[in-house]
Amino acid sequence: MDQVKNYIEANKDRFLNELFDLLRIPSISAQSEHKPDMQRCAEFLAGALRRAGADRAEVMPTAGNPVVYAEKTVDPAAKTVLVYGHYDVMPVDPREEWRTDPFEPVIEEGRIRARGADDDKGQLWMHAKAFEAMCATGTLPCNVKFMLEGEEEIGSPSLYGFCEAHKELLRADIILVSDTSMISMQTPSITCGLRGLAYMEVEVEGPDKDLHSGLFGGAVANPANVLTRLVASLVDENGRITIPGFYDDVHELTAAEREAFNRAPFDLEEYKKSLHIGDVEGERGYTTIERTGIRPSLDVNGIWGGYTGEGTKTVIPARASAKISMRLVPNQDYRKISELFEAHFKAIAPPSVRVTVRALHGGMPYLCPTDTPAYRAAERAVTESFGRKPLPFYSGGSIPIISGFESILGIKSLLLGFGLAEDAIHSPNESYGVEQFEMGLRTIPLFYKYFAGER
Repeated sequence: MDQVKNYIEANKDRFLNELFDLLRIPSISAQSEHKPDMQRCAEFLAGALRRAGADRAEVMPTAGNPVVYAEKTVDPAAKTVLVYGHYDVMPVDPREEWRTDPFEPVIEEGRIRARGADDDKGQLWMHAKAFEAMCATGTLPCNVKFMLEGEEEIGSPSLYGFCEAHKELLRADIILVSDTSMISMQTPSITCGLRGLAYMEVEVEGPDKDLHSGLFGGAVANPANVLTRLVASLVDENGRITIPGFYDDVHELTAAEREAFNRAPFDLEEYKKSLHIGDVEGERGYTTIERTGIRPSLDVNGIWGGYTGEGTKTVIPARASAKISMRLVPNQDYRKISELFEAHFKAIAPPSVRVTVRALHGGMPYLCPTDTPAYRAAERAVTESFGRKPLPFYSGGSIPIISGFESILGIKSLLLGFGLAEDAIHSPNESYGVEQFEMGLRTIPLFYKYFAGER
């Protein structure tokens, strides 16, 4: 692998400059005004993969944003790796909290700062450049396919149909994904579990128009007051979600499994300090890493209603709304949870208001066994590049399409991510360490080497 290392070292500055060009494209899938940017970003990636050595690279249409598909066949008898990533990014709001322009990347204190620097442009670019290095040096030991989508941040609504329509095209031995994180650079890890997701929007309506809060206050139900009361009741004082039936299918770990899970290095005081919080909260009887890895949760992601501009406007708003996400654990089905949520939220609403509940998107939890050839290859690769054996780790995040890959394509996914908690994905000032980027470049070719030799 010395040839690959030398190629990466000689070209790493170019790799970063090209990544900066990718990061400058504001490919925000949640906002319709960025539709042209989605197409531009897809075309950028298809061209890059073509130049990197792909036999075929094209932008393929879907019902929504396009998918970038590319492939390289080195030997029909060799194993095939399907690399998945996403080129869409989260909105940048609140923009005023960014220290730099979110779409003009800079390097500060060894970190690439820009929206998408980690999630997922920086991580998918490692795969494109590792692929280039192996192609350029004639060391690629596996057939490789790329499937890069533009809708992951909105639930991948078009990718399920794309996979159904292109099962033969996407045939592979493993799906390789870098859209997750490690425990730390000192304690590398491989994600072997993801929580599922049920994402809802609720609206509470009262009077047919905004009312004067002096003339009507105390006599007419205030939708904002009612909404906050209903939302607050969804989690009790013990951190338990109050929706009837919510925990019926939750997979409960044994005492031994919980003990093993908590062996992962974790410093609670450092955790609180890094987030500038006085204390943690969550389900009573569980540690912080259990609460974010193996237990379900419910959170308000946004809430609005009434007047929020400068100065005062004394009104009772006609309506108020909230977006709510529920992270799910193995055995929980997001469709059942969405139905339970809707039934409960409507049942607890008072007759003084009207309630609308919408399920926006969701996905199943995912588990990756640690005894597969792909996991063993990744474990060897990480051990060699980091100098220490990685820990299996359960992530609190969700990538709904991963479970979809298994059900539609019948292929397991390997979650070989290089992100860190301090990367602040989805938040202002998202960043990605240059060292993380370079470690990914070194590790990915090793994965191919060891996976090609696994039985």
